[in-house]
Amino acid sequence: MGLAALTPAVAQSSPPSPDLPASHHRDHGPPKLDEALEDAEEIDEGFNAANPTDHVTEELEALYASFQKCINLRDKYMRLSRQRLEDNPANWDGHSPTPAPVASKSAPNEATETTEEIAEKEAKRREFHWEQVAIPKLEVAGRRKRFEMDGNGVYQVYEEEDAAEEAKALYEVPTIKEYFQDLDVVLNVISDGPAKSFAWRRLRYLESKWNLYVLLNEYRELAEMKRVSHRDFYNVRKVDTHVHHSASMNQKHMLRFIKSKMKRCPEEVVIFRDGKHLTLRQVFESLNLTAYDLSIDTLDMHAHQDSFHRFDKFNLKYNPLGESRLREIFLKTDNYVEGRYLAEITKEVINDLQQSKYQMAEYRISIYGRNTDEWDKLAKWIVKNELFSDNVRWLIQIPRLYDVFKKSGGVQSFAEVVRNIFQPLYEVTQDPSSHPELHIFLQRVVGFDSVDDESKAERRLYRKFPLPKDWTTNQNPPYSYWLYYLFANITSLNNWRHDRGFNTFWLRPHAGEAGDTDHLTSAFLTSHSISHGILLRKVPALQYLFYLKQIGIAMSPLSNNALFLTYERNPLPNFFRTGLNVSLSTDDPLQFHFTKEPLLEEYSVAAQIYKFSPADMCELARNSCLQSGFEMEVKRHWLGPNWFLPGVEGNEIHKSNVPDLRVEYRQQTLLEEITMVSRKVQRLPVAPVPSAMTFGGASGSADVVGAAAMSAAPALRMPGLNANGSAGGVGGQ
Repeated sequence: MGLAALTPAVAQSSPPSPDLPASHHRDHGPPKLDEALEDAEEIDEGFNAANPTDHVTEELEALYASFQKCINLRDKYMRLSRQRLEDNPANWDGHSPTPAPVASKSAPNEATETTEEIAEKEAKRREFHWEQVAIPKLEVAGRRKRFEMDGNGVYQVYEEEDAAEEAKALYEVPTIKEYFQDLDVVLNVISDGPAKSFAWRRLRYLESKWNLYVLLNEYRELAEMKRVSHRDFYNVRKVDTHVHHSASMNQKHMLRFIKSKMKRCPEEVVIFRDGKHLTLRQVFESLNLTAYDLSIDTLDMHAHQDSFHRFDKFNLKYNPLGESRLREIFLKTDNYVEGRYLAEITKEVINDLQQSKYQMAEYRISIYGRNTDEWDKLAKWIVKNELFSDNVRWLIQIPRLYDVFKKSGGVQSFAEVVRNIFQPLYEVTQDPSSHPELHIFLQRVVGFDSVDDESKAERRLYRKFPLPKDWTTNQNPPYSYWLYYLFANITSLNNWRHDRGFNTFWLRPHAGEAGDTDHLTSAFLTSHSISHGILLRKVPALQYLFYLKQIGIAMSPLSNNALFLTYERNPLPNFFRTGLNVSLSTDDPLQFHFTKEPLLEEYSVAAQIYKFSPADMCELARNSCLQSGFEMEVKRHWLGPNWFLPGVEGNEIHKSNVPDLRVEYRQQTLLEEITMVSRKVQRLPVAPVPSAMTFGGASGSADVVGAAAMSAAPALRMPGLNANGSAGGVGGQ
């Protein structure tokens, strides 16, 4: 007999228990269900509810408020320093640097133009003519301004007519006290236990949600990309957003260049050392070497296993054959030959970029702060050697070497370093004709970097940090102190340059490569984007804030693999899946790469190890373009006329090769997180998303709030642009 047949008999033969109350034996009928809850698409648990403000616990309310406070602080610092996209006059219509880049490509007349004629025409277009450059003068009388460093070590700008004792600064700059108080607020939030747990869960949720998206839509993405004519990973624009100029060539290129100089001009005097002039031949004779003896192994500039966690050894790799004199001859701009050798090899590297067409670079070149003449020397080196290219922009890296200069007697206080770095910049902003070469060079400079070994221990000598004029000890100031004085002086400078219609600068420092995770907190407040950022993996709350604000992170896994973190442990794939705004960069091709195209080498290794799909690679390339400081018109040519708009509206798949499906997923996911944390429930009316853009079986809505790799503003308006991003007349002043 079956079990089903036994069940009724058992039920009938079971008498009611006399020990139970009578109410227990009452027939309760079928269970009553809450129809509203049954019809709901998801149960409201306070984390991912349809309406985040309903049924949210007090603890969650406090967490949301603390994260929103951090976001508001960053927004304040970006607004005051004019580091937002719309603040830069270089992004206004009608603005371009000198010489102007090409923003569109006209098809050649195949019947009349040969390849050689096209190349000749392009070379002529790139020619630089000093006499054709219009250098602005002082502002008109009545609008002129003056500047001076205040007692706190920050340059302030005043109206020229204002008396010195009564003058009020024209631009608001956060004080160092306010900065450290705001820093403490963020540090308290990201070290709070519940905040860390909450952020960790949200990050894991975002990563899991991405994995589900890929499972559901991988083939649909591939089909969408196949429908795009001509475009693939190789011919989408990609920018090397973090590469140091002195190491921008690979070892083979460097070796070939040194050999060619030894063969062609051995009798050229190249250095003054130990009281006498030496020719190139004499230099190599003193090393007991000939051109034939040189090889990659004897050059010894690659960062091998002996450099792991040894930044001191890594710095020595900049010396060819381990000799500082060869570094001075071949890799310095200010030497006996006036940097001619470095200019020649730079032109060769730039020429390789131009031939590849789709690869760009933002080279980082040093200003040390030893004296105020550095800027003019560097600018004259750039202009004299005509190191201009449509494929290249420049960042100024400031090495944190105050302790070295102090011990050598070069400076007496930290205020001197600040003055040496910023005084010429304020002078050229006030009167460009006072430094004409510097004015031209600055049009191709997009930002500032702060570099050094982050793993150095930072000893707290003072309970309260002294002002720069009083910082006279041999101890180097901490990272947060350096970053404040870079930020504060860039703030006044950017505001003044904005008012004059000159391009402004971003702060894009190295942060989170090694050492203290507090460096990342300073960068969160003050910086437009950062390089490396691998230590974000240890600070989930700060990582979540970087996600919410879509702060750009230029990551270099091959560099990290040689110095601080093995390749398989690098957080790049996790950051990418979570939705952080990450891009790939090379850092130092001379030390880490082997091929002629180091950026493609970086992409190819990442694709092999991390199993990136073609869509992943194109998204990383698009992120690099968005993070870069190239001008508005150039990016429009690369990515489409509305590239700065959020979601699908800002994506042109025929240019970026990134599926609309993916862009819509990224934007909606980000919007959900921003809406949850900010507790904003009002939605902006938008057009329905076409069915081709649905994902996960449901159609999405493109709320115009937040933009992956941009900002969370509801709509981006800027001078010279209409709301839809089209040209609306010439902007600027």
